[in-house]
Amino acid sequence: MARLAIAIDPKADQSPSEQLVQQVCFAVAGGVLAPGERLPPVRVLAVEASVNPNTVGKAWRDLERMGVLDSKPGDGVFVASGAAARAREARDLWLSAALARWIDDARSSGLTQADLERCFAQALYVRRGWKQIGESA
Repeated sequence: MARLAIAIDPKADQSPSEQLVQQVCFAVAGGVLAPGERLPPVRVLAVEASVNPNTVGKAWRDLERMGVLDSKPGDGVFVASGAAARAREARDLWLSAALARWIDDARSSGLTQADLERCFAQALYVRRGWKQIGESA
């Protein structure tokens, strides 16, 4: 059974079930969860994520509709065959939308394209330990 590290932020703009859907998609897209892998039962994950079991159930149903999960009554919930491609597509849409909002905020605050690129490069460097543009290896 897959061990999910789910972190639900009660203050986030997204509902807990949306956060759960997104985190499972990210785990599938990133290869943390593989096709055929069994997910924790609703009640177990609800306790671990500190959410209502109905929240997990809704997320599981949403992920089934997306083709990321497959429910087998009496057996459990599993990562669906072909889920990685669907999860990557959903991930890319979410991240593109978040990046577009960031760009819009940066532009409306008066940043130039050069300022925006510098901020993005710096954020990559700080967050991921990657080298800044122009920095030697």
